[in-house]
Amino acid sequence: MVNKTRNAVNILERLTGDDVELQRIVEEEYVNIQIAQMIYDARVAAGLTQTQLAEIISTHQSTIARLEDSDYRGHSLNMLKRIATALNLNLEVRFLPRSVA
Repeated sequence: MVNKTRNAVNILERLTGDDVELQRIVEEEYVNIQIAQMIYDARVAAGLTQTQLAEIISTHQSTIARLEDSDYRGHSLNMLKRIATALNLNLEVRFLPRSVA
């Protein structure tokens, strides 16, 4: 009998099973979601609108909106550095060991 859960990660793990390609896609999407959320959270914590942040880093509001969209796949290290600098934050990129299930 399978335990019922509302945990999205557990549900995705059940759905992907042993499909390595599907697991890779889910992992990639999860990273995109995390990056978008971090940009949004940092901007809001700084008390800035998308337009204000865009002006600080010399880009357009639509660019900030795109970066905060979890479906966006074009995050660049250069843009993340610009945002971190504008928000007076350090950018940290790390390689972490994969968890063993």
